[in-house]
Amino acid sequence: MSRIPDPDITPEGPFYQGRPLDRPDEEIVDQGASFDIRTVMSRRGVLGFAGLGIGAMILAACTAVPSTSSASPSSSEAGGTGDDGASSGGEVPDETAGPYPADGSNGPDVLERSGIVRRDITRSIDGGETADGVPLTIEFQLLDVANGDAPFAGAALYAWHCTAQGDYSMYSDGLEDVTYLRGVQVADAEGQVSFTSIFPGCYAGRWPHIHFEVYPDAGSISEATNAIATSQMALPQKESAAVYALDGYGGSARNLGAVTLAQDSVFGDDSAASQLATMSGDENAGYTATLVVRIDTRTTPASASAPSGARGGPRG
Repeated sequence: MSRIPDPDITPEGPFYQGRPLDRPDEEIVDQGASFDIRTVMSRRGVLGFAGLGIGAMILAACTAVPSTSSASPSSSEAGGTGDDGASSGGEVPDETAGPYPADGSNGPDVLERSGIVRRDITRSIDGGETADGVPLTIEFQLLDVANGDAPFAGAALYAWHCTAQGDYSMYSDGLEDVTYLRGVQVADAEGQVSFTSIFPGCYAGRWPHIHFEVYPDAGSISEATNAIATSQMALPQKESAAVYALDGYGGSARNLGAVTLAQDSVFGDDSAASQLATMSGDENAGYTATLVVRIDTRTTPASASAPSGARGGPRG
């Protein structure tokens, strides 16, 4: 990829095709998530956005509105979840981002890469490597507790998880230059975001899970310290066991059998009462995992660190 050809120099700074450049000395591919979002907006004829007033056109451009799952949550270990996949009270618990966030907090930073704003996260940003596994649609509905549980329209959510083998892109041996199973979406008018992915594997010491960080708006996602919530979605035992019985998930069934939600270093406090996904589908056609995430902007996010004793990681 060549450097940016002939950017327009204005009193407000350098622009490229009408969009301000956050990193004028870097390549287009390295302009980051904010530039991606402005690109999508300009292609839809949207002139700009501020705070939460993002508008229907940008919402349609940045994310497809996920369907509402009609299935009730699995109750094999959870207990205490409602029919919408979340408990009736309290914001989502702050959890560790773990050792593999790739948000710039410990080295690798996928949020600096143009192309990270996407729904389909099964392939690397450059179109190279593809992650194999049982199809999984991941849906979040973000609610603003400070505004009476109104949909958190315009918030940006970054999600990531391990491969079917328990490895993490950008960190595991041989995957340092791979960027799949990571992506950003902007919440629509209903506070919803959706990703097309695969069912993650289960590595030793951890319950099957999906990491996510929530930012107040698209412009904030360039710095990990701007996150207003960092948490994890837990996947139910019944569906996980069905997937791990299939080829391609070697070791996951054994690892799942060695841990419970109550024992998990992250979900153990309340057995993922407000973090257990609602599931629909099957292991042949694929699943949809849905979680309602309540965020209270009046509280200060807790400092999260890698859990002791069950750090997790590639293949356990």
